Amino acid sequence: MAVKVEPLLINFKTLEEFKKFKEYGIQELSMLEELENNMIENNSESPFYGIYFGDELVARMSLYRVGQKYDHYFEPPQDFLQLWKLEVLESYRENGYGELLVSFAKEFNLPIKTNARVNSHGFWEKMGFQPATYEMERDFGENPFIWLPQGAREKTED
Repeated sequence: MAVKVEPLLINFKTLEEFKKFKEYGIQELSMLEELENNMIENNSESPFYGIYFGDELVARMSLYRVGQKYDHYFEPPQDFLQLWKLEVLESYRENGYGELLVSFAKEFNLPIKTNARVNSHGFWEKMGFQPATYEMERDFGENPFIWLPQGAREKTED
């Protein structure tokens, strides 16, 4: 069976699937609330991408494009992707699904910023990410890691 990353539809089935993930929170709840209020159609824009094994969603992430005016990580400032909520269900780990999601994000050929969760530094480093040098983010309890496509440069400290 071919495994591929696909955009996730904003619908009740997808939101039910999200409840299986540890990183279930405000983002999904607000989508659910929006669905209940508006009954959004399946073709609505969704920031989520995932991998199905049969009919079960087993891995997912969200990707947001951030405009260059909010860029504190790259020099010169530029649009970049914010990768959030990368998670693979425990019984499906060690099958390359996390790597497949990150590789999919890299195909946009934009710099990527993510926040490494506890014990995930090795994964991000293996995927070519490096700790960000921007100190302010650490004050917010974040642990930013960044990836640069070929030809992009990281912001250097003065």
